[in-house]
Amino acid sequence: MIKPTLFVLAAGMGSRYGGLKQLDGVGPNGETIMDYSIYDAIQAGFGKVVFVIRHDFEQEFNDAVLSKYKGHIDVDVVFQSIDALPEGYKCPEGREKPWGTNHAVLMGKGSINEPFAVINADDFYSRDAYVVIAKELCKPRDKKGDYCMVGFRVGNTITENGTVSRGVCSDKDGFLASVTERGSIHANENGEIVYPDVDGKENVLDPMTPVSMNFWGFTPDYFDFSEREFIKFLDTRIDEPKSEYFIPTVVDTLIKNGEATVKLLDTDAKWFGVTYAEDRPGVVAKLAELHAQGIYPTKLF
Repeated sequence: MIKPTLFVLAAGMGSRYGGLKQLDGVGPNGETIMDYSIYDAIQAGFGKVVFVIRHDFEQEFNDAVLSKYKGHIDVDVVFQSIDALPEGYKCPEGREKPWGTNHAVLMGKGSINEPFAVINADDFYSRDAYVVIAKELCKPRDKKGDYCMVGFRVGNTITENGTVSRGVCSDKDGFLASVTERGSIHANENGEIVYPDVDGKENVLDPMTPVSMNFWGFTPDYFDFSEREFIKFLDTRIDEPKSEYFIPTVVDTLIKNGEATVKLLDTDAKWFGVTYAEDRPGVVAKLAELHAQGIYPTKLF
């Protein structure tokens, strides 16, 4: 049986955090959030990890990250750069912003030939999410565009320290119908999970509402769709210096075209991350508790 690959989006690490400060040791023995992702993926049955990073921190990433995983799981690295464009296209002068998450995914085309899951490097998704998606990706497929996504319950993705943005999902018969980005989601004084509409009116979300946390399951044909859609994107938006080519945009297009179905996978896993500096102590405490419960060993690697 072919084991799925975990594709980790890590190209934004340097730009967002300065060097590799994102590799903050939040676990009781200095583990990073990414360490838990790789450990959980191994336990769930993934056979390989591919990281997409930027060339400018290749050596630092290799020393600080890759060295610890070697011997535990096959690892590979691909690179995202703003001049990695299709033939005939040239990066506009002065462009500094990367082309977005789906451009990062495209960088994996030469390294991934099996079903794969895509995650963010800096999010803690919990073991169950990896188990759920690995099981789905191991199922035989006989058609293109047969994808999946872990839908986290919005009530399990809120921070007490501010608001969050989430891709709120609607489903039809267990499949993704649409993803709508909602900002400023938070718990109000009544404990309800709410977000404001364009007029500032509070809208209530059921805590069980599925949201996207960028945990997708694809097969290699997704690369071909992505290349096609990227050319369309460049034809209309290449000269917009802050335009980005996002995964949900491509997925939404494929669903509406009838070219793909995305099975919505439920999990009771609790997501957490350091969205705000004030989140860090809570993350440290939660991870310490998971070690104390025996869910994680003293030493991950």
